[in-house]
Amino acid sequence: MHCPFCRHPDSRVVDSRTTDDGTSIRRRRQCPDCSRRFTTVETASLMVIKRSGVTEPFSRTKVISGVRKACQGRPVTEDALAQLGQRVEEALRATGSAELTTHDVGLAILGPLQELDLVAYLRFASVYRAFDSPEDFEAAVAELRTRPPTEEGGPGATPEVPEPVTAAD
Repeated sequence: MHCPFCRHPDSRVVDSRTTDDGTSIRRRRQCPDCSRRFTTVETASLMVIKRSGVTEPFSRTKVISGVRKACQGRPVTEDALAQLGQRVEEALRATGSAELTTHDVGLAILGPLQELDLVAYLRFASVYRAFDSPEDFEAAVAELRTRPPTEEGGPGATPEVPEPVTAAD
């Protein structure tokens, strides 16, 4: 680590502490040449490989932005979106992999989003899974109907999904 004051190519770690959220380490360093102290922050990088092959750093903000579009007009708060973003990032970091595909990120979003809002989940899934027909939506709704209920009315509860209207009705 180069000293930011004299550009000496070495430094000595004086103190190390994890940040409050535990995602990074704050290190206090001292230059052996000029004796000045400075702070560095180390984080584990998490890279996303896009479909085009381009690699970019993971962005919780991008996850929240994408989910926000699916939640448009739904009773979802900014706090709930922030929590979803944090859950997605934690799940991705828990994989232990430094590089993930956009597909992996999408999969990590689907679970928490399904618990947050079923309509937003269907919207997101329709784009993520590239629904091509009404049958794709019907299959997704049927899948939601068959999942076991959790707390009554709470996140993850079995939704009240109306039966599809047919021409005979």
